[in-house]
Amino acid sequence: MKNLISTIDHFVIKVCRKLSLPFGRLALFVVYFWFGILKIIGRGYTNPLIENLMEQTLPFMTFSSFIIGFSIYEVIIGILFLIPKWTRLAIFLLLPHIIIMVFPLFLIPEVMWEANFIPTLEGQYIIKNLLVIALAISLAARLTPLRYSVLRIPDE
Repeated sequence: MKNLISTIDHFVIKVCRKLSLPFGRLALFVVYFWFGILKIIGRGYTNPLIENLMEQTLPFMTFSSFIIGFSIYEVIIGILFLIPKWTRLAIFLLLPHIIIMVFPLFLIPEVMWEANFIPTLEGQYIIKNLLVIALAISLAARLTPLRYSVLRIPDE
């Protein structure tokens, strides 16, 4: 019985290791591409939230011009995650996006929190980005380090 359990365990782990990278890439693509497209066509659940935040932080910019640019940015991130050699760029673009997406938790707390440590649906939507961050870190951890430093330090 122990051999059977061990064999099944090894098999499951082997399959998970094989699927983790492609499925992780696909998951990030779906989230960023799909939600980006929904924002572009005006069906994004977060569009009112983004508009509310823009009124407080970027009053000089129109919502319609911002949301198109922001949505295209998300779609690009999604597409880049599908292409293994572009993972570094996808993660680089993901960082400012995640930072921007966290702002509402602090800038419009009346929309994000029902009470202390009790997020609204909008707050939960933003907090779930911890999963996106964890998955991006997992993909980054499997990258092969660059061979040459961008900034060369002269030999002494």
